Amino acid sequence: MPHFSNSVKLKYVKLGYQYLVNHILTLTLIPVMAGVLIEVLRLGPAGIVSLWNSLHFDLVHILCSCFFIIFVATVYFMSKPRSIYLVDYACYKPPVTCRVPFATFMEHSRLNLSNNPKSVEFQMRILERSGLGEETCLPPAIHYIPPTPTMEAARGEAEIVIFSAMDSLFKKTGLKPKDVDILIVNCSLFSPTPSLSAMVINKYKLRSNIKSFNLSGMGCSAGLISIDLARDLLQVHPNSNAVVVSTEIITPNYYQGKERAMLLPNCLFRMGGAAILLSNRRSERWRAKYRLVHVVRTHKGADDKAYRCVFEEEDKEGNVGISLSKDLMAIAGEALKSNITTIGPLVLPASEQLLFLLTLIGRKIFNPKWKPYIPDFKQAFEHFCIHAGGRAVIDELQKNLQLSAEHVEASRMTLHRFGNTSSSSLWYEMSYIEAKGRMKKGDRVWQIAFGSGFKCNSAVWKCNRTIKTPKDGPWADCIQGYPAHIPEVVKL
Repeated sequence: MPHFSNSVKLKYVKLGYQYLVNHILTLTLIPVMAGVLIEVLRLGPAGIVSLWNSLHFDLVHILCSCFFIIFVATVYFMSKPRSIYLVDYACYKPPVTCRVPFATFMEHSRLNLSNNPKSVEFQMRILERSGLGEETCLPPAIHYIPPTPTMEAARGEAEIVIFSAMDSLFKKTGLKPKDVDILIVNCSLFSPTPSLSAMVINKYKLRSNIKSFNLSGMGCSAGLISIDLARDLLQVHPNSNAVVVSTEIITPNYYQGKERAMLLPNCLFRMGGAAILLSNRRSERWRAKYRLVHVVRTHKGADDKAYRCVFEEEDKEGNVGISLSKDLMAIAGEALKSNITTIGPLVLPASEQLLFLLTLIGRKIFNPKWKPYIPDFKQAFEHFCIHAGGRAVIDELQKNLQLSAEHVEASRMTLHRFGNTSSSSLWYEMSYIEAKGRMKKGDRVWQIAFGSGFKCNSAVWKCNRTIKTPKDGPWADCIQGYPAHIPEVVKL
């Protein structure tokens, strides 16, 4: 009981400190305003009239003052960045024919790697601890034995994923293809000619003066890079709509060799894609779901280890694959540290920033062994969308950011239901929160993603209106079964 009592007291002390620091300006102004009011009341009506009559107004001074106020207001509003709104988005839901249960995956692995049972056993151990469920999907070409990763099959996957997401977006928003001013498509590993953005333009007969971009080779965080690019373009092109398509095409990148570092992505990456409509039109403010607040990008590519920790290369037998370094989690931790150091001052309340500053000064001046203060980001955000790159990634961020199980629920459930869908995973997570009916007006969302190179990117959104539970979307037919219990190890 004494320990419980002390913890309760400490809790209220911390709450009092946070309220005091975060409202210091208000608490300072209240006594000042009260003093002014008391002094005015002491003067009485006659004193106030006398004070007014003693003031001398000159027409030239009045005009100059008005001009100055109008000038300052004009400069302020013209220099203020345009608000960027996320009108709506759509996520691709693969058909049940693409489903890959554990038994199917392992059976195919045994047949494809029949002369290398150790590699099969390695994949089984990874799958058991991956956090993936039985409903994840792989493209049709990977279901063949052996897989047939042809260019035609890869284009077929790109078409079904991207076009399905685009069709859903047009249906949800009422947007017409001719109204798209900016198009950005990001896909890391599949970069055909003509580009994927050209494929979309051809399919929907978009305007000839559209500003189109195709981003490749930028890893799982490319979705937020696309958002950042769209934001910059919308700042200089008024009254415009931007469509961002984020996906990863699995077909040509399924590794068929024996190197363990390259077999790991086979166990984690699955089909997925998302299409997002952004706009700077003021008319969209009332129906838009979110407003973009910040985008913070961190790149650690100058460091050789960070540059090579996720690397596409050939193995000894000439098979191309993605090699994942053992140092990946440590490098991701360093990238995250740099990112939150930048984003912290932009989003954290004054109470957390003051504690962090005092701890930093104390470590520098008094004792370097002091434990560094980790800011409480739960005070800055109501929802967290952590890239569903794997169970280890989510575990590490939950531990480092001191998040609860509910804060990382969207990430874990997305990994379980859809697997690692690369840059689009953040949108499946956002959709999960909406499907649970948890997104309220004013809520702040933090999207965090990691990518090859090595990069850590963040985006901060503010909910523009309370979002009703959607009747469609990728979670529509299964949300009642979530959150699901995910055991540490699934014995196969």
